[in-house]
Amino acid sequence: VQLQASGGGSVQPGGSLRLSCAVSGSIFSINAMGWYRQAPGKQRELVAAITNGGSTNYADSVKGRFTISRDNAKNTVYLQMNSLKPEDTAVYYCLLVTTRYYWGQGTQVTVSS
Repeated sequence: VQLQASGGGSVQPGGSLRLSCAVSGSIFSINAMGWYRQAPGKQRELVAAITNGGSTNYADSVKGRFTISRDNAKNTVYLQMNSLKPEDTAVYYCLLVTTRYYWGQGTQVTVSS
């Protein structure tokens, strides 16, 4: 199983980015997918998650600005990030939860003027 994340980059405050994470390989079932982030000197933290049933969960710091979604046919999870702030700067990792945990390679998001 491999996770390929893409869509990171550099934007100004107030800008938007859309992250994608495509899952490939043999998967029996997916329980949940999500996004975590890790800023320099800080612990990795949950940003957003979505279950197989479509329930979502967000960190308080991103509620109302970020939206997680899934395309089950493509085994892809997305993170639409709007109204980005400098404090959103981090490496973003996607996570796949089956009977195991699989991490993507991380994609850098930098928010700076």
